[in-house]
Amino acid sequence: MKIIHQTPPSPAVSSETEAIREILRRVRRIEIRSRRTVHDVMAGEYHSVFKGRGMEFDEVREYAPGDEIRDIDWNVTARTGRPFVKRYVEEREQTVFFVVDVSASGAFGTGRRMKGEIAAEICAVLAFSAVQNNDRVGLITFSDRIEELIPPKKGRNHVLRVIRELLFARPEGRGTDLALALDTLVKVLKRRAIVFLVSDFLTPDVRRPLMIANRRHDLVAVRVGDPRETVLPPAGIIAFEDAETGEAILVDTSDRRVRERFEEFNERRGVALDRLMQSLGIDNIAIRTEGDYLEPLVRFFRLRAKRR
Repeated sequence: MKIIHQTPPSPAVSSETEAIREILRRVRRIEIRSRRTVHDVMAGEYHSVFKGRGMEFDEVREYAPGDEIRDIDWNVTARTGRPFVKRYVEEREQTVFFVVDVSASGAFGTGRRMKGEIAAEICAVLAFSAVQNNDRVGLITFSDRIEELIPPKKGRNHVLRVIRELLFARPEGRGTDLALALDTLVKVLKRRAIVFLVSDFLTPDVRRPLMIANRRHDLVAVRVGDPRETVLPPAGIIAFEDAETGEAILVDTSDRRVRERFEEFNERRGVALDRLMQSLGIDNIAIRTEGDYLEPLVRFFRLRAKRR
């Protein structure tokens, strides 16, 4: 009998193989959870809100007997001196685009999961809802730069690619440039889309980029936060480090006045953000790491369906 000696794989190769297997396992787990959620809860909610207008504008043509008077384009009619009507074609598909903050502050969470993990699961649920509705899905991830841009496509395999990118993103930047992300969205996405902007919104005022993006698209803000970002426990002197800048300070959390000022500051910031979104007509979903993200999502869809 001939004995063939095989060289055992190096530790580096084994480690890389195991890492790939873990990636596949995590993607599969999140797919199973998300598809179950979509099947049981979200599919009808999503379709009722994002079913499209049914028809979209195509061109104008000269009026002919029998045309609807309501379809007359009065601007063109006034310019030409002859009646013209708007022509519409059936709207066949929609684009759902995720603009997701992957800055260093996403690697924080005092509950079961980090903010970044919650953001990835939210996007997975919404992405599988979109696929079930035969919509296209795209992605921008950003920090203080654009990290990844995945053009919109249909299909389960494409959604799995989007989820992998969110779960295992290795951003080069640490900070947050929300204005850059929104400017990039407006430049690359020419046709109107449903855009979910997922972030903790720990960033300076970005009124103008939000306003421009919301005019071009159906913008929905998803704010992911953690309770320790708004309330401090009385735990003595604690060293705090800004995940994005690396700046560190010591805070005496046993001082009631310190805790109160911290809470007041964050409450004002949250109220200001809510008012900004309301003034711009942007739907705003608040989700926290210690709770269930499904309930706020379903509540958003049902409230929006009522408005329609």
